[in-house]
Amino acid sequence: MPDIQIQSLEARSFGAYCALPEGGHGPVIIVIQEIFGVNATMRAICDGFAAQGYVAVCPDLFWRQEPGIQITDKTEAEWARAFELFKGFDVEAGMRDLLSTLAHVRAMKACNGKVGVVGYCLGGKLAYLMATRSDVDAVSSYYGVGLENYLDEIHDIRMPTIMHIAELDQYTPPDIRERLLKAFARNEIVTPYVYEGVDHAFARLGGKNFNQTAADLTNKRTDDLFAEFLHS
Repeated sequence: MPDIQIQSLEARSFGAYCALPEGGHGPVIIVIQEIFGVNATMRAICDGFAAQGYVAVCPDLFWRQEPGIQITDKTEAEWARAFELFKGFDVEAGMRDLLSTLAHVRAMKACNGKVGVVGYCLGGKLAYLMATRSDVDAVSSYYGVGLENYLDEIHDIRMPTIMHIAELDQYTPPDIRERLLKAFARNEIVTPYVYEGVDHAFARLGGKNFNQTAADLTNKRTDDLFAEFLHS
């Protein structure tokens, strides 16, 4: 079941990649894309969660600009297109789509009632906003960009949430990182982790900043979070 359609709040539909576990039923994980669309990397992440027994759904959040786009981080032209899409992205419209996705997956027969969220880069910011604006069961945010613009929402988080921050992230310089950590400390249900010596997107397999040790640790923390709060 690789592709499904989700009804938006604007009475239009958009696509999503859906990976089912062997048993066809379980907790759902909404996987939120980077700036490259629902590409092979995002689909592989979904397939990995499905292999662990989850229903994994990755919605196409760029559908208003270019439905179905799938690009990589391997060429300058693709990077230019990715940043163009990022700059043209409407965060509030994207959040409406994620809330539509949440409603859709909860209505799926494959869903056991529990829903987690994981997001990367742009998706890391949106995962944080799903923590502040929805009632999902657990959230893991990888190196979210622009989080400093939404710190006034920190007290709205009511579910276990982990925030993964790269020490050398060019998009989260030291002064911003300190602001984030101070804000996260105001809500005890939020747990931040800073990964020393690694840069943005250190968990993207095959990316120029990929770091196996940091990626393994980050992914284990995410797996442990979901195992504890989506299977209970």
